[in-house]
Amino acid sequence: MNWILLLLALVMIACILCNKLTSKIGMPVLLAFLAVGMLCGVDGPLHIRFDNYALTETLCTVALIFIIFYGGFGTKWRAAKPVAGKAVLLSTLGVFLTAAAMGVFCRFALHTGWLEGMLMGAVLGSTDAASVFSILRSKKLDLKYGTASLLEVESGSNDPVAYLITTIVLAMMTTEISAGRMLYMIFAQIVYGVGIGAVLAVCTVFSCGGSDLKRPASIPFFMAAIAILSYVLPVLIGGNGYLSAYIAGIILATRRFPTKRIRCIFLTA
Repeated sequence: MNWILLLLALVMIACILCNKLTSKIGMPVLLAFLAVGMLCGVDGPLHIRFDNYALTETLCTVALIFIIFYGGFGTKWRAAKPVAGKAVLLSTLGVFLTAAAMGVFCRFALHTGWLEGMLMGAVLGSTDAASVFSILRSKKLDLKYGTASLLEVESGSNDPVAYLITTIVLAMMTTEISAGRMLYMIFAQIVYGVGIGAVLAVCTVFSCGGSDLKRPASIPFFMAAIAILSYVLPVLIGGNGYLSAYIAGIILATRRFPTKRIRCIFLTA
């Protein structure tokens, strides 16, 4: 345990130092994080072997919840509203077409099955929200025609769509699924995800009025709880948790309440 804690501390320090270094040379910090991971991996100098896939899935899920929630919470809706339609079109139809094109490529170039190709296409069909947010917001690029807002909204909303496609393809690969069942899965993922995220965000706005959330110390924990809750509730009934977290973040970003002036300290640190 002590060795694990020591390694964890050293990796965190290395990531912080890389963040300062990459900000000076203009390189995306995520590339530095990947380099640190490769150095610590089984093929790197430290030769750390890690095969706990269940733990990896849990950690990645929690991290993605916060990334997507903050993506919505940090969106400037006034700038994003004019390009919202284009962003939604790119994050839905664009992701589907990308996944389909990748599936066709895998089928004929790699000789996989159609479903296996579509699965790889669904996994690769969306952009990485963390890298897009990091580059656009840290560099403050002055892109024309609302391109920055378009990219932010698209990158934050395409992960739920890719997750939906992945879920459907996996269901088709593992079980016999009817057309009615598939339609219900799509309905549940979208409607429950959007509905629960919106209701939870509205309830949060009303609850902040009479709660003791004006103290800065309580805000990170409260917002972390809201982000996790917005994911868990729809998942329990078959909804899309990532879509719910993104919708909740966007709605909270458009409302004025006492805690809004301190924007997700636990995420931006």
